Amino acid sequence: MMYLLRRFILLITTILLISMITFGVFQILPGDPIRTMLGTEADPTQIETLRSELGLDRPLYKQYMDWMKGLLTGDLGNSIRFSMPVEDLLLARLPVTISLASITLLIVCVISLPLGMFAARRQNKLSDITLSTTTQIGMAVPSFWLGMMLILYVGMQFEFFKISGYIPWSQSIVGALSTLLLPALTIAIPQIAVNFRYVRSSILEQARLDYVRTIRSKGMSESNVMYKHVLKNSMVPILTIFGLITAEVVAGTIIVEQVFSLPGIGQLLVTAINNRDFPLVQGIVMYITITVVCINFIVDILYTVIDPRIRLG
Repeated sequence: MMYLLRRFILLITTILLISMITFGVFQILPGDPIRTMLGTEADPTQIETLRSELGLDRPLYKQYMDWMKGLLTGDLGNSIRFSMPVEDLLLARLPVTISLASITLLIVCVISLPLGMFAARRQNKLSDITLSTTTQIGMAVPSFWLGMMLILYVGMQFEFFKISGYIPWSQSIVGALSTLLLPALTIAIPQIAVNFRYVRSSILEQARLDYVRTIRSKGMSESNVMYKHVLKNSMVPILTIFGLITAEVVAGTIIVEQVFSLPGIGQLLVTAINNRDFPLVQGIVMYITITVVCINFIVDILYTVIDPRIRLG
């Protein structure tokens, strides 16, 4: 319980620190959101009136407190570019990004775990060397270039795949998959390579320990040794890297949504930055921060499920 309490306190502290940094950075950036909203022809009276209405003439600490209060209550202010509540924009775009990230993580798990286990069991053989070399290349490939290659050589060749736009799940499940599979593969391939290498090395490290040799000497089948003992004891380091991969997937959606014209959070963030829409950018940054921190907290909880000794740490 104390372990989880410490992790929860760390979660809250991290979110508070990121919120302070996010708020502070946008206060010192050049540009005035009020002039952006009113245009260059606005007179000083209009500017000061709107600044007062939005509370931007108040001390910074009061503005920060108001912003944090809005963050807790779901009121992140209004977007300058779209003239509508930030939370409404986020809720409208979230299903696309969540769908993309979920499919990506599923692909990473389904492919990297079996491949890592297979390579570990065939250490230094041709199949292991081939997979290790291939994944090394996969780690080095930029996602935007990989996305363009998939569009050219997969999306343009097979009618099933859509290379731009998004079809909602409510409209067509097959249509949604056709728009999300290529973007998901674009993000997943480098992460598959990373997770494969960690799975392989973690399993090899466990397989060398004395307890595994003892279990084998008792006549247990290799499959039972691998799945019931080696893989289970390898899960803590694998979970650690999977938490980092999840954060990479969330960040990767920003670039990939641009390449495939997906109307998700990533595309919205780029639009907000280009239009100096500070309230919207702040809201998206906090959404990404809270998502990543909460994922790491869930990983910490899973540690205690896999290895109860961690609770005593």
